Amino acid sequence: MSSSDRPAPYVLGAHQYGKAECRLVRIERATPVHGIADLTVTTQLRGDFDAAYTHGDNAHVHATDTQKNSVYALAKEHGVHSPEAFLLVLADHWRAQPWVTGTQLTAQQHAWDRIGAGTPGAGHSFARRGAEIRTAVVQTDGSDTFVLGGLAGLTVLKSTGSEFAGFPRDRFTTLAETDDRILATSVTAWWRYTVPAPDWDAAHAAIRAALVDAFAATHSLALQQTIHAMGAAALDAVPELAEIRISCPNKHHVEVDLAPFGLANGGEVFVAADRPYGLIQATLQRAGVPAEPRAWAAVPAFA
Repeated sequence: MSSSDRPAPYVLGAHQYGKAECRLVRIERATPVHGIADLTVTTQLRGDFDAAYTHGDNAHVHATDTQKNSVYALAKEHGVHSPEAFLLVLADHWRAQPWVTGTQLTAQQHAWDRIGAGTPGAGHSFARRGAEIRTAVVQTDGSDTFVLGGLAGLTVLKSTGSEFAGFPRDRFTTLAETDDRILATSVTAWWRYTVPAPDWDAAHAAIRAALVDAFAATHSLALQQTIHAMGAAALDAVPELAEIRISCPNKHHVEVDLAPFGLANGGEVFVAADRPYGLIQATLQRAGVPAEPRAWAAVPAFA
């Protein structure tokens, strides 16, 4: 048997391709008070593209440059009213193209605040907000569409109202139990909508508020407990949510020993430790709502 007649020792598995991190800024100029939408968009196509990988045949390949151009042209034609809504516009466009059977479309929204209140520039001047970003993913599989919302970089801290005690001890355990500590984290969350939200912006705001309020209100016996309370609050706040995934690094704050300087610290001066750090993650699902793994395809289980 010649080498060309032998069965291949491997087969091509799941694959997708597209244009990563298209920077899009859309200015709404319809009124004297302008609006700004600032997104980083990534497109990924799935479909009948095997021959490009196995034989270098590009007959079915929609160039990644074409995908980039679609982002800008569709932003002009349809506007950018929310990241979810814009990704759904892209999804409809690519669903209609030949050889495309599915997509993964992601967006990060970078927030801007209006500045210059009471000045002539108030209607068209902005300042970039901090590190927090709003995220969204739209996945398509044939005629089915799945929408994920999310956020990253939501940094929160409570200076008391947090404990950690009752954990197992062995010969490697040095951590002291505490009934009063700083609890700080940078929240990353993804959530899946069961049906389109009536207002994407309102739903995102309600979920964010629920997460923040639950963090503040929960007397924490562990970051795990706090995450559970945050996820439950989000599901309570927005009935259209099927599930939420939350990832929280424990941003440790270590009380500085000031005794060598003749000073009692009194829980006032800390070192904000960089690494290593605890990393706590959980998924909360609404009871009775079936899981939908296609919504999470190629999306990290946890951030």
